[in-house]
Amino acid sequence: MTTHPQSRLLVTSGDGPRECRRAVSHILRQIEREAKKAGIQFQAEIASEADNEDPSSALVTLTGAASGTLSLSWTGTVQWTCKSPFRPHHKRQNWFVGVFAVGTATRPVPDLEASALKTETFRSGGPGGQHQNTTDSGVRVTHLPTGLTATSTDERSQHRNRQVALERLKSKLFLKREEGIAREKSAQNQLHKQLERGNPCRIFKGERFTERR
Repeated sequence: MTTHPQSRLLVTSGDGPRECRRAVSHILRQIEREAKKAGIQFQAEIASEADNEDPSSALVTLTGAASGTLSLSWTGTVQWTCKSPFRPHHKRQNWFVGVFAVGTATRPVPDLEASALKTETFRSGGPGGQHQNTTDSGVRVTHLPTGLTATSTDERSQHRNRQVALERLKSKLFLKREEGIAREKSAQNQLHKQLERGNPCRIFKGERFTERR
């Protein structure tokens, strides 16, 4: 089995206001577009929000030969210049989001011991018409201590789907941990000050999120 290069990015608004969370949504869509154009697989785990709107942060996984190059082009502070879509009379027009490279070796997630996992299989029909895979190859893995779940029906093999589901579960656990850190007031303030002080690596403007060259 061929292992493809993989890069991960943590996209976060820190303790920024709602406008910064809207910028996170724009960034995720832009990264996905650029990944598709470069033939890179895009996967994003999004921090759940009570209002089900723009996320405060997300963990992006890029898989493919050019994933490292794309990841590098986004690493740093991203500036979005736009009048607030939520507060028409608000004077501020510059919003900042941090995009950080995540190394699994330096930022480990909790070990996924078998006793902490519940694995279920289910029948999955993928693409292929009459040649669809109709065996119980789909896999759903639940992390019992947190209740987080991840599924995979991407592969024909149940074993491979379990591996994919576990990787997705690791991403969710990592993101949950980072969200917990970000919610601590001191950590939030420190992060957002860092974002605003940094020189932006990319700048976008307007509600159409057009990049300024």
